[in-house]
Amino acid sequence: MTALQNFAFGVVPYIAGAVFLVGMYWRYRYDAYGWTTRSSQMYESRLLRIGSPLFHVGILLALAGHVLGLLVPASWTEAVGVSEHVYHVAAVTFGVIAGLMVAVGLSILIYRRRTVGRVFQVTTRMDKIMYVVLVGTIVLGLFNTFAINWLNITGEFPDGFNYRDSVAIWFRSLFVFQPDVAAMTVAPPSFQLHAVLSVLLVALIPFTRLVHIFSAPLGYVARPYLVYRSRDPQQAGARDPRRGWEPVRRS
Repeated sequence: MTALQNFAFGVVPYIAGAVFLVGMYWRYRYDAYGWTTRSSQMYESRLLRIGSPLFHVGILLALAGHVLGLLVPASWTEAVGVSEHVYHVAAVTFGVIAGLMVAVGLSILIYRRRTVGRVFQVTTRMDKIMYVVLVGTIVLGLFNTFAINWLNITGEFPDGFNYRDSVAIWFRSLFVFQPDVAAMTVAPPSFQLHAVLSVLLVALIPFTRLVHIFSAPLGYVARPYLVYRSRDPQQAGARDPRRGWEPVRRS
């Protein structure tokens, strides 16, 4: 275990967490109107209609798999009758599906952003940095899923690398402020770099369009309907107005 590993897995996650919390507060307090995806649908919609659903659905599936694998100990899944072998096969299978969806969707979105002039013009510097980190994180995740856990190109892990015995232990230890760096260092280098880039991506969220993942239009559920009424009763239509509503007459 080197000093660099101690810093990367014992210090950087807390720095990134602090940047995330302070950045989210700052963004909400001083840039609430900028808390959007900065949608570019008005500039181009054909590619967006294909790439966006693929990317977002794939990301949601991948995140669900990460949450289950990192936060739920193996003993819990075994307690409900799911053996580690069955879990591994299911995780790799769904990981491959989610990974393909994310890769294809993101490729379309990046191609669109780079080739459609008006979309590229509204791409900020922070967006470009975010895309570099995001692509690196996803590429490493795909490599870990395909090359190590599925194809086993290294020959080091015949049954695939069990990250629940290493990466997951390190991840959960962060929340009790006792980072188990040693557990992380036994993981393959690609898993370690994937973890570092994921942590950096968290720190970038408040300063990029990724902030929209923490928004939900809950207010629309309780918002009253907007009522439109004609000012001219002659143009109100053949139907009588609903009970309780009177046409607005011009003075």
